[in-house]
Amino acid sequence: MIPKSWSVVSRFAGVAFATLLIAVVFGPVRPAAAAPEIYRIDQSHMSMAFLVTHVGFAKTLGLFRKAEGSFVFDPEVPQVADIQVTIDAESVFTNHEKRDEHLRGVDFLDVANHPEITFVGTEATQTGPRAGTVTGDLTIRGVTRPVILEVVWNKSGAYPFGDGHYAMGLSARTKIKRSDFGMTYAVAGGLVGDEVEIILEFEAIRQDG
Repeated sequence: MIPKSWSVVSRFAGVAFATLLIAVVFGPVRPAAAAPEIYRIDQSHMSMAFLVTHVGFAKTLGLFRKAEGSFVFDPEVPQVADIQVTIDAESVFTNHEKRDEHLRGVDFLDVANHPEITFVGTEATQTGPRAGTVTGDLTIRGVTRPVILEVVWNKSGAYPFGDGHYAMGLSARTKIKRSDFGMTYAVAGGLVGDEVEIILEFEAIRQDG
């Protein structure tokens, strides 16, 4: 079975998720404003996914279908702060019902006792015009570990559809070991990989007014 821990990524994220949002820190996204701006993850335009090796034959792709997050961006600095992402652990999905139930159980995410995966950003560093790293604390199954996300700021601007809201698009990647969060099931013998690749793609909406 595939470890649910990989969902960890999702919190980040985005985040992290992520998370994630920090990409904004890599440069001004619009003319200087009078006050810091709050951004929230657009839940209809986000992908918080993970990849884990299965018995060495191939990597299994999974994702978390429910997550939310926000951050504060000050365009005058520019600087990002208050990065927080929360993932619904039960929303893990790998397109295999029995495997998903296993991931929700005590061998992996232990959703009954730890329904949420969280990521709280602590530091952002610019590494290029549109790239940077975001360091933060990822908590899965009640265990908190530091993680570093490689983040790319894709685009910022008025949305071309609907209400024309101001949006920001971000991509983030990182890797974790699920065993660091207490998920050791099937690590021995390499039946299921210990290393989990986290893939975060999402848009964030500026909260006006």
